Amino acid sequence: MTNNNSNSAEGPAKTARDFPARPKLARDSRYEFWRWRIFSVTWLAYAGFYLTRKAFSVAKNELKKPEVMGLTKADMSWIDGANSVAYALGQFVWGPLGDKFGPRVIVLIGMLASVTTAVAMGASSTVLLMGVLFAFQGLCQSSGWAPLTKNVGEFFSRRERGSVMGFWCTNYALGGFVASTLAAWAAQKYGWRYAFFVPAGGLFAIWILFLLFQRNRPEDVGLPPIEQYHGEAAEVLDPETTPELEPEGSWKIVVEVMRNKMVWLLAGVYFLIKPTRYLMLFWSPVYINELLGTGTATSGFLGSLFDLAGPLGSLAGGLLSDKLFKSKRMPVCVLALFVLAVLMVTFRYLPTTRVAVGAGMFAIGFLIFIPDTLISGAAAMDFGTKKGAATASGIINGFGSLGQIIGVTLPGWVGKLMAKGHDIWNPIFLWLGVALALGGLLMAPQWNRVPPSARAKT
Repeated sequence: MTNNNSNSAEGPAKTARDFPARPKLARDSRYEFWRWRIFSVTWLAYAGFYLTRKAFSVAKNELKKPEVMGLTKADMSWIDGANSVAYALGQFVWGPLGDKFGPRVIVLIGMLASVTTAVAMGASSTVLLMGVLFAFQGLCQSSGWAPLTKNVGEFFSRRERGSVMGFWCTNYALGGFVASTLAAWAAQKYGWRYAFFVPAGGLFAIWILFLLFQRNRPEDVGLPPIEQYHGEAAEVLDPETTPELEPEGSWKIVVEVMRNKMVWLLAGVYFLIKPTRYLMLFWSPVYINELLGTGTATSGFLGSLFDLAGPLGSLAGGLLSDKLFKSKRMPVCVLALFVLAVLMVTFRYLPTTRVAVGAGMFAIGFLIFIPDTLISGAAAMDFGTKKGAATASGIINGFGSLGQIIGVTLPGWVGKLMAKGHDIWNPIFLWLGVALALGGLLMAPQWNRVPPSARAKT
């Protein structure tokens, strides 16, 4: 059974059967308008989720004051942990539901729930309630990525997804920056509660824009599927079947994605990548301070070079996969992972200067975002197909989120395991390098792997 999942005012949604197979169509201004409209509104939607995601971290400095809430570091730790666990579990739930019911309904529900939860957090006055609400916020936040990547996959074909997702994935870097800045401004001007209230208002405005301007598929506005527009073979999960036997919005698609060995391989590799990304994201200022003896501002600036390089790596990886490797994602990922593994193992031995450490942080950020965005974005769409992209993305990102938890807690665990006074960073960087190299080794045999539809066409 096919779900249309769109309340388009342009007439009833059509299915692929309404558009007979044809050669590549001429460039259509209306089709291009809808493609970039969907790109823009989904980019804004995922960036908007960060408004309510970052509020708690910004408000921590106020919440730890005894006269406000008296949060201890232990309180903050378990609250952050509960949020991370809920976020990881939510990926496994919202992904399949995004394929079954369509991105529109899932994202609108999750976004509105996130707004409501942020308002409740701003109004709360107890540690327990704050913890419960932030855990629920993690569940709300996890409704964004998988359905929105599916939405992009419906309007952009396989041969361009690497480049398109390279640009699209800039949303979480820029979204995080804007979110932190807005929450900090609101807290300073009006008080800590407004670090939650003001971002919630911003996300609600984006919710309205999403409601008005988003649609699930080209067919929902009377346009042919993207494969027909670009003259590509229809995507299938099972090379022995036909697109008609894999109907959009069916549980059959969800089950087939869950049986797809390539999706599980990508999930395993993503689990190995995420610890490095989140350790550098959360702990780089601490590492730089201990290594160079720099102050908070300088340590934070040098650490932020990791974030600055992220969008550049995302763009470079996407363009290389499409232009140089003809929409093959594996070669770019494998090369980036092996180079990054070497850099992580040798990172501790860089000259102890600000220039060398800053350059190292930039290089790590650039390299890690190449496989990070390709695996969670373009490759999830390729091997889950546009029909099962949300389920594939949910599985892959769910495992990545579990790796994220390891990354943010690794220094604490290593510190407990090692004798007092011993350097924790050498073994951490070594273990991370080994994990990245293992990810590259797992992907290397799939160097020329492409989805069934693309292989059948060549």
